[in-house]
Amino acid sequence: MKKDTIFLIIGAVVFAFSLFIPEEAVIVRFVAFLVAFILCGMKVIVSAVKGIIKGNIFNENTLMVVAAVGAFCIKEYPEAVFVVLFYRVGEMFEDYAVRKSRKSISEVMNICPDSANLLVDGKVEAVDPDDVEIGDMIVVGVGERVALDGVVVSGSSFLDTSALTGESVPREVNQGDEILSGCINKNATLTVKVTKSFDDSTVSRILELVETASSRKSSSEKFITKFAKYYTPVVLVCALVLAVVPPLVFKGATFSDFIYRALSFLVVSCPCALVISVPLAFFGGIGGAAKQGILMKGSNYLEALATADTFVFDKTGTLTRGNFKVTKIEPAGYTEDELLTFAALAESHSSHPIAVSIRNAYVEKCLSSCETPVMVTDVTELAGFGIRAVIDGHTVFVGREKLLAEQGIACPAAGTAGTSVFLAVDGVYAGSIFVEDEIKPDTSAAIKSLRKLGIKKQVLLTGDKKETGESLAARLHLDAAFTDLLPADKVTHLET
Repeated sequence: MKKDTIFLIIGAVVFAFSLFIPEEAVIVRFVAFLVAFILCGMKVIVSAVKGIIKGNIFNENTLMVVAAVGAFCIKEYPEAVFVVLFYRVGEMFEDYAVRKSRKSISEVMNICPDSANLLVDGKVEAVDPDDVEIGDMIVVGVGERVALDGVVVSGSSFLDTSALTGESVPREVNQGDEILSGCINKNATLTVKVTKSFDDSTVSRILELVETASSRKSSSEKFITKFAKYYTPVVLVCALVLAVVPPLVFKGATFSDFIYRALSFLVVSCPCALVISVPLAFFGGIGGAAKQGILMKGSNYLEALATADTFVFDKTGTLTRGNFKVTKIEPAGYTEDELLTFAALAESHSSHPIAVSIRNAYVEKCLSSCETPVMVTDVTELAGFGIRAVIDGHTVFVGREKLLAEQGIACPAAGTAGTSVFLAVDGVYAGSIFVEDEIKPDTSAAIKSLRKLGIKKQVLLTGDKKETGESLAARLHLDAAFTDLLPADKVTHLET
């Protein structure tokens, strides 16, 4: 790319210099323009020659070369250089847009791990994921990305699946659960039995879809490709007819005059702008979208937006921030401050987003005004259920409804939108805390703007429970909400 750019710049400088050479210096002027033409059009000439060798004679490169040679034949040297210079400048901008797009995509899709921790005879070896075979055991440490798809053999943890699903709430995995490559292990070390090779893994398939986006052409680009295929031979035949037929048919018409006109016709008919502008517009659009974190699998999808009348939204990280906030506290036998204090202290060492939101609420609401217990001991994380802690001699359970159910503690069903965190103190139900994802400040305005643009239907697809999804849809005035969906369910709803 740098080499082509350097040649193009030098060619443009020589071309600019050639424009000031007086017409009297015939040979010098011809040589200067010829050098400029070769420097600027070398890639076009090579492409045309390769096309002819492969049998693809009638393409835009061939037409431009013929037009440029024709311009030289009629001594219109500037036009000959202009044809290839403008085309190459357009290609350079196209290449720049593609590179920017790929760079943006690479930054957004940084989900492919460089190595996998292969377990061999009790020892862990860092190897290339491509070298791991189906059935091998790999170890995924805390903070590491899962290198290959597999099944958890030992360990329990939470996985950050946001890069794959957009869901910011970590997904709990235990022994026997399937996990996908590209996820980040958040809490504890996992031993995983590989079920798919690296080439067939989820992360590889996602990267392949994005990297081959340019192969999925829009109907406009397909039309331009077909147009160039038929347009080139038609123009060449017309030029040939213009050069030969009139001198044979019309009295007084000369071959020299109509050959000049035929060559002029070739120069004028060269479709540089049309051939370049359409693909460049799509590449620029894909690159600009990627810069904003929006990935498109091809220009055909970009073009489809022009006729779209239905928009389907994910919830977490799309309509909402992915930052959770305590919205409601319902104590039973304790004050709101006491309940929040118990929960925050029990969750003091957890990195789960919901735990973080409870601690933030405690800092904001209670830290300066509440009487804080000083003894927090025997903190135990019960994977998939919650936390058990001893606080000032009181045994506190904080977590899901099933955590309290396992302890034989009855609690009321949650009827409020959001995620419910239940508490029990000394074997007695103590209350619940409701945590909800914050709506992005520009979400409502964006949805209203889409309405004004003619989008008739807007739908929410979410893995959250029914109350949460329907509450959000109502607040944002969406047309429908489908809840309790797995990623595969979202695809099914989208297709139907």
